[in-house]
Amino acid sequence: SDDGKLSFDEFKAYFADGVLSGEELHELFHTIDTHNTNNLDTEELCDYFSKHLGEYENVLSVLEDLNITILKAMDKTKKDYQDASNLEQFVTRFLLKETLNQLQSLQSSLECAMETTEEQTRQERKDPTKPEVLSIQWPGKRSTRRLQKNNSLSSNNPHSSTGWIEEDSQWMTQINRLQKLIDRLEKKDLKLEPFEEEVLEENARSHIMIVQNQMCVIEEKIEEFRLALKQYVESASTLGGCLHISIQKLPSSFRFIVYEFWENSNAWNSHLQMNYSKTFQRNNVDFLETPEFITTMLVPGKYHFL
Repeated sequence: SDDGKLSFDEFKAYFADGVLSGEELHELFHTIDTHNTNNLDTEELCDYFSKHLGEYENVLSVLEDLNITILKAMDKTKKDYQDASNLEQFVTRFLLKETLNQLQSLQSSLECAMETTEEQTRQERKDPTKPEVLSIQWPGKRSTRRLQKNNSLSSNNPHSSTGWIEEDSQWMTQINRLQKLIDRLEKKDLKLEPFEEEVLEENARSHIMIVQNQMCVIEEKIEEFRLALKQYVESASTLGGCLHISIQKLPSSFRFIVYEFWENSNAWNSHLQMNYSKTFQRNNVDFLETPEFITTMLVPGKYHFL
């Protein structure tokens, strides 16, 4: 509420990660609240996290310096670009793209690390308490898009959730659409029953990754988006780990839904590192009216397509 402190509700809205339960978040809140005011101020937050930074103290320090350096470079670019020669402008554009590529590559690595640590925690936890999951409003187009991205649901994971969906009805609509797509996959019947009783493996390779990407396109950019999407699908389909890709366009709107089936989460993560995938993500910053909304689901990979 911009009053310089966090209430417990504000604390939950920001720090809930889909792993800690509501009780654990409440306990953490009071651990940080050393002043016993039922509100957290900046001093308390700094005191708590500064004791647990470890190697990330250097990381955050470098990121702060990097942020300042990039802002200075962009400010200089803004002043000098228009009067620069064609060659100098080309070099500037190249350097901007290369900087973005490096940052996105680093971000993808961090996202993979986050997914891995969260999944390991869920597998190790024996507490049946359902984790606290809240809808969070994040400022800024790019940050919202990225933070909505890591939202995994595993069929054999009691702690899984859709993470950011605000209404159950919206999630049920997505499930119904996904089921219809599965039924039509390769125009063959799909049997979602194991052939025999089996013990589910905790290895990521034993699960198929299903990805749903919702995108609302700017009307003036629709043709450019279609071309970029076509190139993206053609490139992704050539990868060995890609099982199937389907595209739906909602009637009377410019909203697209892309369904992707991957052999496992590792194949999906490798796909995110490819240049064509990064190019598509960069283009979407200009093509989309609102941030894309990506959800992922893991299903046991031993189920067979007949």
